[in-house]
Order: sequence, then structure tokens, then C-alpha cells
Amino acid sequence: MSSSPVLAEVARLAGVSAATASRVLSGRGPASADSRAAVLRAAADLGYVPHPVASRLARGTGTRLLFAVRDRRTDILSDPFVTRAATAMAAATDPDGLGVCLRRLPLDAAAELDRIAADRSVAAVVLAGHDGDLLDHLPTGLRGRFAAIGAGGLDVDSTAGIGALLRHLHTTGRRRIALIGGPPWLAAARAPLHTYTGLMREAGLPIRVVPGDFTTARGRTAARTVLRRWPDTDAIATVSDATALGVLQTLAETGVRVPHDVAVTGFDDVPFAACAVPALSTATHPVELIAAAAAQAALGAAPRDRLFPSRPVLRATA
Repeated sequence: MSSSPVLAEVARLAGVSAATASRVLSGRGPASADSRAAVLRAAADLGYVPHPVASRLARGTGTRLLFAVRDRRTDILSDPFVTRAATAMAAATDPDGLGVCLRRLPLDAAAELDRIAADRSVAAVVLAGHDGDLLDHLPTGLRGRFAAIGAGGLDVDSTAGIGALLRHLHTTGRRRIALIGGPPWLAAARAPLHTYTGLMREAGLPIRVVPGDFTTARGRTAARTVLRRWPDTDAIATVSDATALGVLQTLAETGVRVPHDVAVTGFDDVPFAACAVPALSTATHPVELIAAAAAQAALGAAPRDRLFPSRPVLRATA
């Protein structure tokens, strides 16, 4: 007998077929009282524990958690946010015997979600990159096994983090602050934009917004746009550290001193933020905590928190 008993050994000891043993141990299908008692006794004697994936296959409840990311970018699955979130989900679902798979969805994702809802191998879905309309029209087949990351789901308190950075910029004398925001179609991009416009209006300062997409490349081009449109800008706030890194590159190339001429802030506090030259002022984004909570919520656990805190991390750029 092997050190890890298999179903066939349980069936042999119980004197029943493997199919009967499987029905008893999965709780699905008929079996006589005597057969049931014999199988359970044999499983206990052998120390047999059903494999979680096999159990899910028998129950038809799916063997994988799907992390779906809705985005225009074809390379979005290699984005640091996605890889951090997927790693955290894998760790969170490992005790359940579930695998985690990634999939990019187009902005018009309704038909794709219908197909995902009908896929019996999918136990649950976590979606990022949504808008409000998509959440309002989810397929009924995803109800009870779905969670969202971002606005309307489990989210970071970007209002607090970015708000604190903007107030810091104002307190330190910056009066012509531009924002490189997120994609206009993304629900999660609205809170930072509203925070920025609200604080600028409250302080009587000009509103200067350029859309971004959370990439370094877009940070470079957006910074050039800011300098061309508003050459007197004395601070550039962004909603991602990757974007902020692109801003720093453009400012360095054009001879703009940071923070003497233009201050720069990011958002996420990824590891390279502290290594940038100069070190990037940013705000924390607990991606791993949010992703793990979203995975558990999709599998039916009630989340303790839906909004996760963000705090400023002030370094050399502001």
C-alpha cells in the first residue's frame, strides 16, 4: 500500500467498486447504507483524503479561479499590478486545491463573460478593469462566484492616498499642479480624478489633466504634453508609479530639475519607487491584500473590508 492512499485502495478494502467509493466520498450519487459505512470505515482506516481538484471535478464546481483583466492593452497581463495580484490569488486559493489562470478581456466584454459563465471548469471569477455598466449586467451564471477589484468591488482608498500627496504638494508651495490620470473608460480612474479636481477647485488652482494608461511609455509622452501645454507647471501628480517613472525620464531628458523645478508623485509604492533617481514620492497600494480578499470573496467568503487604506510615502521627488 502506498504512503498516500488512492481511491482504488479504499474501494478494495471496503469491498465495493471504485465508482461506488467515489460516489460515497464525493457525496454525489446513490449508495446503500452498508456500502456507505464500509467506504467511510475504509477511508478512515487508510487515512484517505480526497484530492480537492478531484472532488471539485466530481461535484462539477470548477477547478480554477479565473482572473480576468479588461483592458485595451494587449500586454496588460504582464503589467506589475496583474502579476502581483495573480500571485496573491494563487497563494490564497492553494489550500482549496484551485489553480489560477489569467485572461485579458476586450472593453466590450459581455460576450466573453457569457462564455466564461458557461465554462464548468471555472469555479469563480475575479474581474479587474471594469466599468459600472459591466458590473450591472453580469451573466446570471456568475452570481455568487464573482468578485471585482476596483470601483464597485474591493478597492484601494486612492482618494486618501492621492489626496494626501496633492495636499503635500500644495503645502510645500506648488500652485500649478498637473495630473496624469487613468484611462477614461476605467471606473477606478474616476476617484483620483474627482479628488484632484475637487482639491484644485477648493484651492482656487488651475485644473490640468492628461489621461494616462499606467505605463512608463505613456508617462513619458504625457509629461511632454504637460510641458508643452502648460510650461509653468511646477508639479505633476500621477496615478501609478510606472507612469511617474516615465515622467521622471522625460523631465531628465529636457533638463527639468526634480523636485526643484517640478515635483513628481506616483501611486502604488512598487519596489522600484525607492530606487528611482531621485527616489519617488508615492502612496501605498496593498495589491496583494486586495487580490487575496477578492479571490476569497469570489469563492463565497464575505470580505471583512471592501476599501483598503493608502498612505503617502514621501521621498525625494516631492
